[in-house]
Amino acid sequence: MDNFKFEVVFPALILGRFLLALAPLPDSLKHDHQLTSPLTAYPRLQEGLYLFSQGIDPYSGGIFRHSPLYLAIFSTAIPLTKLTTAFLWTASDAVSAWALVRIWRARQRLSSSSRDALIATLYLINPYTFLPTLALSSSTFENTLLLLSVMFASEGQTSPSLLALAFLSQLSLHGMLLLVPVLLLLITDPISHLAAPRPFSASFKTLAFPAGEFFVYFSVLTFVSTLVCGSWAWVEQSWGAMVLLPDLTPNVGLWWYFFTEMFDHFRPFFLMVFSVHLLIYVLPLCIKFQHDMLYVVFLMAGVLATFKPYPTLSDPGLFLSMISLFPETYPHLRHPLVTALLHLHSALLLPLFHHLWLSQGTGNANFFYASTLVFGMSNGAALLDSVWSGLRVAVGRVPDGLEVVQE
Repeated sequence: MDNFKFEVVFPALILGRFLLALAPLPDSLKHDHQLTSPLTAYPRLQEGLYLFSQGIDPYSGGIFRHSPLYLAIFSTAIPLTKLTTAFLWTASDAVSAWALVRIWRARQRLSSSSRDALIATLYLINPYTFLPTLALSSSTFENTLLLLSVMFASEGQTSPSLLALAFLSQLSLHGMLLLVPVLLLLITDPISHLAAPRPFSASFKTLAFPAGEFFVYFSVLTFVSTLVCGSWAWVEQSWGAMVLLPDLTPNVGLWWYFFTEMFDHFRPFFLMVFSVHLLIYVLPLCIKFQHDMLYVVFLMAGVLATFKPYPTLSDPGLFLSMISLFPETYPHLRHPLVTALLHLHSALLLPLFHHLWLSQGTGNANFFYASTLVFGMSNGAALLDSVWSGLRVAVGRVPDGLEVVQE
């Protein structure tokens, strides 16, 4: 009965998504700063493909910042039309939802379960993942590659997992932050050990070969990207943009306004601080949750959704969808209602203040940045709540004295 439910619900949702993608939608979606970024926007991808087809270096103008792999694929094998874009982006979301279900099954050691349909539905109807797909943001493909890498790692398939992660790192350099958790997941297991923490028992020497395999894949893809462009100019324009932040187009992240107001003299220092800030979470999370590497991947997805330089709504959408994999943490969430209301509040403020500033002209940048601060607070609250609940599962309840002191 459970299999039948999933086999009916999943295709129905995919078909509905595909038909909606074919429907005439406002072109403003493709330019919406909440759904796309300078690194993922579809109009920029189209411009880069046009310049590439005319024999002009698409990276020379400082507008195109996508990976050269997109040039290789969409200029040859898959030309972008109304039909192909609707199919590709919908298929990418379908693969993401299917991978999420497979991760859940691997975690539970089941071939199917009663939650399969629920997990797929929560991803496919999540507006944070749904709307960027309609806007044809390439962040949809990044979510798919991340979930595929985690899915293969959960099932013990080393090479496919590392290859998917190498592709992800080519499209978004921040995918490298997931290398250590994915490698550790490959040599452990995805089964929940939150309720019974145990020391890490595998040998770190076993990481050498899979780490080397990843860097071989990554190097080959880097060579292919350079071969496509004919030079190394793409590195600064694509990967460099994720570190140097040359484009201060508004987005739902916390970087753009801060560096808009930053004096040039202090810019290199704070770029270093913001970039290192993303790195410092990897090792502490891997040590604290060494008994459950799948949970570390989930928390790192939350860190990236909150603090990466060019986020879109699909980044927190992936993080929130992955919460469905960890039902054992639900009873230990400290402030789920507050976190949910913060997300609802920011979901209303973001489009409202964006419209007032850029469409009506009755506001200014402070309007939209205030809403992104609320959004960042809601993502941070969800991340902190997830860390807390993951730690408290083993205890079962909060000690009375600690609760009194904190209140």
